[in-house]
Amino acid sequence: MATPAPNRFPDDTGADIFVREYPTAVVPDAPGYLTTRPPLLILHVPGHGEEYETRVRRVINALVDPLSDGGKLVPYAILQAGSDGDLLAGEAGKQLAFGIPGNMTPDRFPDFELLRDTVAYVREHPGDWTAPAAKELRDHAYRRRAERGGLPGLLWSLGGKEAPPATGLRGWLLRTWWLSLTRTLPRWLWARRKTARLVRPGRLSPNRRSRWLGAELNVRRSGEDLFGVMDAVAARQAPRLALPADHPRHAEALQAVDRLLLRALLEDLGRPSVGRFLPKRRRRRARPVILLEMPRDAADGAQAAERFLRSFRQAGATVGGPGPLVVAVGRISGTLRAELDPEECNLSQAGLLLHEDAHRPVWVGLREEPFSRAGLPVRRVSPRRFRLSWRTQTSALAGGTALAVSLLGVGGVELLSGPERDTGCAGGGTAAVTELAEPVPVEPKKWYDEMREAIDRQNARAVRFAEEEGRTVRTVVHFGSDEPTDRTDTLFDGTIPELRGIAMWQGRILREAGADESLVPLIVDVRTTGKGFKDAAAEARELVEEVGEADRRGVRNHETVVGVLGFAQSKEATRDALDILESADIPVVGTTATADEMLVSQTYWPFTPLNSDEARMAAEFATTSNIVARPEGADGCVPARHAVVVQNSDDLYSASLAGKFTKWFPGDEQLVNFSQEGAFGTAPPGSPNVTTAAQLAGTVCEMLGSAGGDPIVYWSARARDFTAFVNAFDKQGTCVKDGLTVLGGNELTNVALTGEYADKTWLRLYHSAHRLPTTDKRASWRTQRFAREYDAFVGGPAKADPWRHDGHSAVSYDAFHMLSQAVDGARSGRDVHRSAVLAVLRGGVSFEGATGYIHRPLSPNRPPADKTLVLLRQTDGGPEVVGVCGAYEKDVRSRDQGPLCAAD
Repeated sequence: MATPAPNRFPDDTGADIFVREYPTAVVPDAPGYLTTRPPLLILHVPGHGEEYETRVRRVINALVDPLSDGGKLVPYAILQAGSDGDLLAGEAGKQLAFGIPGNMTPDRFPDFELLRDTVAYVREHPGDWTAPAAKELRDHAYRRRAERGGLPGLLWSLGGKEAPPATGLRGWLLRTWWLSLTRTLPRWLWARRKTARLVRPGRLSPNRRSRWLGAELNVRRSGEDLFGVMDAVAARQAPRLALPADHPRHAEALQAVDRLLLRALLEDLGRPSVGRFLPKRRRRRARPVILLEMPRDAADGAQAAERFLRSFRQAGATVGGPGPLVVAVGRISGTLRAELDPEECNLSQAGLLLHEDAHRPVWVGLREEPFSRAGLPVRRVSPRRFRLSWRTQTSALAGGTALAVSLLGVGGVELLSGPERDTGCAGGGTAAVTELAEPVPVEPKKWYDEMREAIDRQNARAVRFAEEEGRTVRTVVHFGSDEPTDRTDTLFDGTIPELRGIAMWQGRILREAGADESLVPLIVDVRTTGKGFKDAAAEARELVEEVGEADRRGVRNHETVVGVLGFAQSKEATRDALDILESADIPVVGTTATADEMLVSQTYWPFTPLNSDEARMAAEFATTSNIVARPEGADGCVPARHAVVVQNSDDLYSASLAGKFTKWFPGDEQLVNFSQEGAFGTAPPGSPNVTTAAQLAGTVCEMLGSAGGDPIVYWSARARDFTAFVNAFDKQGTCVKDGLTVLGGNELTNVALTGEYADKTWLRLYHSAHRLPTTDKRASWRTQRFAREYDAFVGGPAKADPWRHDGHSAVSYDAFHMLSQAVDGARSGRDVHRSAVLAVLRGGVSFEGATGYIHRPLSPNRPPADKTLVLLRQTDGGPEVVGVCGAYEKDVRSRDQGPLCAAD
């Protein structure tokens, strides 16, 4: 019997029609079909308990898989209610606003953000609402608007962080005039404009909108102010929100504010403009999708999920335009089903209805038997991509015309030719240099044993918290590869720096828990999974059996497992292990595994940017930065026009990174498969298979010689194989007289900074990393502090440590921080359950970390939002940053960091 696949749709009656029509409903062939309004679709899933939840996740995975290739292809949201008090309309707006791909519209959510901030303020102040509070609501909403940037944010920052002193003429002028210009007047104009657009017509806003909020709240007085209206709403709902959660009036209040939020979101999504000349009118190429996971019957969160469906049905009936495609997966109560009055049909009928205007929801009952079979894959959507935003494109059209006219007017041929192109080499001169003059001495057994002993000592202290003080203590399992035994294993594996980061964070937890009883001390159970994680699946299966036995029979306080760390490499075995751990709902926070193909589990949170992001950044860097030395006799460097891509086609990480780089690299590329073990997976036809380093060096030389010019080697294989290649290439006397440029993935970080290539002056090596080095002025104070703590923890001369600039320790330190923060947030009394840890992770964990600002997306299976990714070149002064993207500190975003960081 076929094994059910976690990302394939159940092959029920009519499923072939449904999986064919679903992608075209999201991305139709003609944009005009986006004006239709698809029905609310409810897919009823049979089963009970964990079997039901597994089936629901399978359907969700099958529907979201075609919408992503490691990043969003279309705007979508996956909603999972953690508690009955959640407002999923707010969660939907947050997710749809995050990661919108390809400069699609809508690129702003002004109505939703305003209502979200106002409703949040009301929920934070339940009980008797002190009226009038319109001014407080307005000031809070405007402050939040200013924090999001733009002109309000600029004016607010000009006003200063603190109020000027009231004494003296200067203080009087500042308070009377300067704050009036930067705060008071802009806030008043903003409130007037919002009122005119949402509540009543006015001169500040054209009467092109429906004034939906005024109609929704039945505002009749012509002079009513927006925040006065919301003050009246708060006066009604705040006392009800203060009632017990099981009180009917409390539920009514949540329903009322949830409906307002969803109505605002639907208004912002609006009716898409298709056709016509202006760039913005052609940007809507896909329909937003909202996937709602229905909890078990009467489980916590079921009321929130049903509240969202009720709000969508009510708000959608009064909103013009098509809105998003909403699919609820699971069971709804009989009461809600009677309210929604859905049309019952099969999958083939539902697939066809996705393209039609429908006013009734659609209910489809799935059978049990198809869930036992492999199922059907859903074709991935491929909407048109836009490299530039509509504002940039409009400006370019206007500016290009003006420039052409001015150039013709002055007749300046010199203006057309422009100045000579800058040929300075990214990261320094053409010669390769290294901070370390010779390779660092390595003591693998000593270093590994030191880390295990440190963790064992800290574990004993955590046990004392539990047994002597009666504290709540839990266990976290770390899955790593085998203990390194020689220099080669030590440098190429990354186990030791990862354990150092884990030991550092565990030590901090225990120190702080001594004074703060709200924190949960954690034991780290270090488990090995064989060389290269070959036994990861078997070890995961053993852990699942242990956890199941513990749930049945019970274990001591501190022996309860609440999560897993590690799986530092993207391998078939580690991917299988994630599937196994998901079956037991065990939360997993990864460390440095980056392949998009690892995203197979709804209980897995990767912690580093995906290969798709890294490859896109690398391809952009290679073709826009000066990294290839110019021909002999000419100074400087030029961008790459040709790439020789070296991969291991049997290695999940390597094949994934190589495939995505070739997708994004705009020049010519040649592919070669390298495996010293002779294991080759599926590879593009015509790419040679090579098994020895000498043979690879010769093959690369031939490919470089046949390249059209300005070539690089893009290395996606493992670091151990790279060292063998570099040594073989050096023995041949190097076939590239002007030196060789190599651009590599994060795998090379393990060894690139250790002095291993110090004598290879012909090598220009660029590689990615996951934190800024402390020598870079952009490194945050948290990164600087981590580096100091790391030096103190390791001891000895700073330059004697091979991983001082490496990101592995910082990544594992922050990953453990995230998991431990989720455990603290999941604590209820003396209990900490894995399900609660999952709920906290799904809700989001944020903090300033050693690798940058950590902000979780609201759905699992994704790395932290805008995670830091760095491109480095090693110099004699240390690693030189040649490119950085992501939130390397709070309030820094990739979209503001230039084309290297902009998602296509």
